[in-house]
Amino acid sequence: MAEQKIRNLAIIAHVDHGKTTLVDGMLAQAGAFRENQQVAECFLDSNDLERERGITILAKNTVISWEGVKINLIDTPGHADFGGEVERVLSMADGVLLLVDAFEGPMPQTRFVLSKAFENHLVPIVVVNKMDRPEARPSEVLDDVYDLFIDLDADEEALEFPVLFASGRNAWASTKIDEPGSDLKPLFQTILDKVPAPTDDPEGPLQFRVSTLDHSDFVGRIAVGRVHRGKVQRQARVMHVSRDGSRKEVQIRGVYHFVGLSREECNEVSAGDICAIYGIEDLDIGDSLTDLEVIEPLEPIAIDEPTISMLFRVNDSPFAGREGKFVTSRQVKDRLFRELRHNVAMRIEPGPSNDAFIVKGRGVMHLGILCENMRREGFEFSVGKPKVILREIDGKKHEPMELLVVNTPEETVGKIIEFLGQRKGELATMNPKGDYTHLEFRIPARGLIGARTRMLNLTQGRAIIHHSFLEYGEYKGELPTRTNGVMISSDNGAATPYSLENLRDRGVFFTPPQTQVYEGMIVGEHCKDNDIQVNICREKKMTNIRSSTKEATTKMIPAHVLALEEALEYIDDDEYVELTPKSIRLRKIHLKEKDRKKVARQAAKL
Repeated sequence: MAEQKIRNLAIIAHVDHGKTTLVDGMLAQAGAFRENQQVAECFLDSNDLERERGITILAKNTVISWEGVKINLIDTPGHADFGGEVERVLSMADGVLLLVDAFEGPMPQTRFVLSKAFENHLVPIVVVNKMDRPEARPSEVLDDVYDLFIDLDADEEALEFPVLFASGRNAWASTKIDEPGSDLKPLFQTILDKVPAPTDDPEGPLQFRVSTLDHSDFVGRIAVGRVHRGKVQRQARVMHVSRDGSRKEVQIRGVYHFVGLSREECNEVSAGDICAIYGIEDLDIGDSLTDLEVIEPLEPIAIDEPTISMLFRVNDSPFAGREGKFVTSRQVKDRLFRELRHNVAMRIEPGPSNDAFIVKGRGVMHLGILCENMRREGFEFSVGKPKVILREIDGKKHEPMELLVVNTPEETVGKIIEFLGQRKGELATMNPKGDYTHLEFRIPARGLIGARTRMLNLTQGRAIIHHSFLEYGEYKGELPTRTNGVMISSDNGAATPYSLENLRDRGVFFTPPQTQVYEGMIVGEHCKDNDIQVNICREKKMTNIRSSTKEATTKMIPAHVLALEEALEYIDDDEYVELTPKSIRLRKIHLKEKDRKKVARQAAKL
């Protein structure tokens, strides 16, 4: 069988190590853009949230042609919470391009994605990226990469990996550590030489596995995957085998193949290539399509279990229905189950009541992105505090443990170690890295909820914090909760500057002046450890004594407006975050003070 002129390559790395920027340079130098084409930076980050946050959330594939060879490039997320995206797309690849920052070196997510690549027996190519950084230290980083490969039990063949030194932003790569390149030709040549061509049999009976789902208003659900054997043909009748083993004869209405940045209709795609098909509405990720006569489905893609759960419920606050378009429990439920179709790392279970659902995911950001997407689509709902998912192993309670990496200035190392020690974090390694100190901790996932903001405060915003799931470990006991109480509105109305000014010594407010508030809504953080009721709607009474300079020198302290993930990490067990298309509000579950006292008395009796 002649060697196929195809290479299937996934790009993996820790968050912010330059994957998408490098792909931009590869697309430009391979002639994927017209000369006069206007192209946004990080072209593949097409989702609004991806552009705003500067991270990749969804795995995407594109095609580059180089010297007559078709290179299927798959860009993957680098954030630990979106590891499910990485796991399912690696099954389409034959090799991986591992990017490592020339200063930061291997980080927690580098370890995670590389271990998944080895599980899939993929050929690695290491690219030390961001060589243009003034503080770059490529030799030490390369030693760290070798150590990481050995830690992950890489075989002899994998340890002979090729190394390139590159700058994704300046679009050059070089095989020599001290010689900057002029273009990305060395990278393309290494991909052609080192990544094996597919050895799949195009003449055998069909085997196709779904790795990603897309949707079109014109053709409905689109399934993207690799043809592992045989040919996918337009209008062909095939056997659909679900993850649970059920079988059904279906017809493929159409086939797309990928050309540059777009996909085009075609009649057939052979084994070894990546394609998209449409016409089968109940196709899900991990499902297989096989020949009608020879039914040999591929193994479903194994996805790691979720570690965090959160309660989603309808919004029943006094402001319910004012800003959202979709507000009923049926609409929220339909949207959550729609998310399950393509978000394979997520699980949904019935909640304690008919209008509540327990959603499980990989981390606070994983569930936070879902909340943000729902808000933008016009949904209005409430969510509870994120909670870790505990397991019973050998009769003992176990909880998810995380590998936490903190790079912090030397003078704040003591504060970080003390703070994480209170959160049951165990210091594993401590090394100097330029002007910073590199710390690694093994810490319960519970201890990280709300820890990021606190660590940034302790280091004046200079700490660089990353973490990823490590394993399930023995339960570490109770952790300290939020140290400060909250200020709760006692009235309905608009917050007045007069009230906020008079109450400013009580703590930090979350609500700017003129914000509409209701009884039971959390309006700020109290400076002490107890919750207090405040009236921030009281207006200044007019008198017949006039003073032209009375309030001329009054300075309002700006409100601390919480972002979505910050709000999710901030709330306590008796609080909700209320999400609408226009607002993020914090509230108590029981809005009336007498109800909260009643619940507290009942809890004290227990």
